Amino acid sequence: MSVLSFLGGLTFPRGIEPPGRKDQTRKQAIRRLSFAPRMVLPLTQHFGRPARPLVTRGQEVVRGEPIAEADGWPSVPIHAPVTGTVEGIELMPTARGPKTEAILLRTAPGDSQVVRWSRERTLEALSGEELVEAIRDAGIVGQGGASFPTHLKFAVPEGYTVDTLVVNGCECEPFLSADHRLMVEATDSIIDGVRLAMRAVGAPEAVIGVEDNKPDAVAALQAAVAGEDAIRVVQLKSKYPQGSEKMLIKALLDREVPSGGLPYEIGAVVNNIGTMAQLGYLLPRGEGLIERVITVAGPGVERPGNYRVPVGTPLRYLLEEVGFEGDDPSRIILGGPMMGNTVAFLDVPITKGVSGVLVLPEGAGDESEQPPTQPCIRCGRCVEVCPVGLNPAELGRLAAKRQYAVMEERFHLNDCFECGCCSYVCPSNIPLVQYFRIAKSLNWERAS
Repeated sequence: MSVLSFLGGLTFPRGIEPPGRKDQTRKQAIRRLSFAPRMVLPLTQHFGRPARPLVTRGQEVVRGEPIAEADGWPSVPIHAPVTGTVEGIELMPTARGPKTEAILLRTAPGDSQVVRWSRERTLEALSGEELVEAIRDAGIVGQGGASFPTHLKFAVPEGYTVDTLVVNGCECEPFLSADHRLMVEATDSIIDGVRLAMRAVGAPEAVIGVEDNKPDAVAALQAAVAGEDAIRVVQLKSKYPQGSEKMLIKALLDREVPSGGLPYEIGAVVNNIGTMAQLGYLLPRGEGLIERVITVAGPGVERPGNYRVPVGTPLRYLLEEVGFEGDDPSRIILGGPMMGNTVAFLDVPITKGVSGVLVLPEGAGDESEQPPTQPCIRCGRCVEVCPVGLNPAELGRLAAKRQYAVMEERFHLNDCFECGCCSYVCPSNIPLVQYFRIAKSLNWERAS
């Protein structure tokens, strides 16, 4: 056991402890959101190449049917979230602004919306490589927010051996509780998914990390693996960003991913608890990913909770269903308050990677209400909390001078995963994370 356990619970160095603000939803059972009359399915809902459409305007499809195929290995298919009719394939707005091609589906009125398409497989007979292919065919991407295709994580390069599957059940972002409810309500699917993931990567062991503010989730998972030596459930200290890959590996395995490296290089593969639930539910049924559980919370929500939402549901429709009235997109955050993003329009869809919708109070998006940015006072707080040991203050100064290449080459800019700890503690209200995002984007454009 790591020596960190003697400091008040297993955890990682540095980080922050923001208010959890989960009481609004953490005890609310998962409810199904009603089906919107129209669904918008972007062909890009994942890291990698966009999917290729398999349907045409006017075509009738059934719920669960593939409507777009993977375009190469770094891509995943898309399945119909509803039984209905294809209205067309058009450029539609996305959460961050630029338009992208999307399949528009008109939901069949009065249909029961049961899943009518599946692909039977005998999972027990599949090799690890065939399991990875089945995961790809199901269109599964990481459910923690990054939308990285799950099959890519499981395709460990030749020459590397994974000894431990690490499962992230921390859900350390404030407000979010969807993973918490899944651990309590879908425990069997999660453990089934863990077993399948272990086979896919060839890992003899798995460890599930859950923060200590979810004792009922810890108890449910521990009961499900009682007497099973290969899978452990470990309680971690509640701290942000505990659920990040590198932080979780440090806390659970006391290993460090090298700068610029990936977890498989030190024998680990990390996946979100929601991803495990999708694996354990979808693969035995031969179905594709067509819905997910998200938290809808915040001061501006009349009916907060954890909802099972069809992928492609327009955000405006979801907000109306939970009692939000308004047209200000700056009040809406997709994800959690630390790493989530505000939306450019309310007419964007819920995609495979959306873990939550946070509705801020009225006036929260007004720039005049935000505290002004002041010069850096060199207090060092950002350095003290950075979970990967960077110097955000120096990186911020270099960003102000537009020395983006120096930030990457000498100060490990790419090790920053934009957790927001530095911005959270900065007494001068400097938007450090935004600076780093801009720097990374410009460096990427320069290199491409």
